[in-house]
Amino acid sequence: MSLTIYGIPASRAVRPLWAATELGLDFRHVELPYQGGGTRTPEYLAINPNGHVPAVVDARPEGEVVLWESMACALYIARHHGKADGVGITPATPREDAEALRWSFWAVNETEADALTVLMHLLAMPEERRKPELAAAAERRLAVPLRVIEQHLQRQQAAGQAFLAAGRFTVADLCVASVLNWARPSQVLMDANPLTHAWILRCMARPAYLQVREFG
Repeated sequence: MSLTIYGIPASRAVRPLWAATELGLDFRHVELPYQGGGTRTPEYLAINPNGHVPAVVDARPEGEVVLWESMACALYIARHHGKADGVGITPATPREDAEALRWSFWAVNETEADALTVLMHLLAMPEERRKPELAAAAERRLAVPLRVIEQHLQRQQAAGQAFLAAGRFTVADLCVASVLNWARPSQVLMDANPLTHAWILRCMARPAYLQVREFG
């Protein structure tokens, strides 16, 4: 077993965990919560000096590979543990690889902070701690990037492709859906972007994702 993934599904660690599960990999999962000080021990800081989850350690014949940042972890697992066969989540062409890279970076830069604000202040936080004005402001900002992905999905649909990079689910969809799913509590955003909403639901219904959600 060469691959070890640190983190819990209720964190950004869901991304590498989901990628490894989609690929059917035999990996070691270290259930490390982001709260409680576990990510600040000397042992873990030697792996990820930022003190966050996830982290991935890959014991390869040519030497150990250590990486952090959830998108990088998921993309790495797909590229180096999957097969570029046009069947699984691994990009099979330069175009698919480019789509995975650009949409993953896009999700982090354009949507992640506001999507998390929507999740926290519309659903996840105790009601007495929610601030509707923060959620409303995040919804207004998210309207612009969500139009971008909605238009892309329209073009994909016209070309007979149901997902971001191809006609099949790839790591591009995994990375981006894991972020935009946080915005799903916003009925306003979902109603305004029906193709995006339907695509998120398709991604989150995948057996591998549902399996990961059952992890510790």
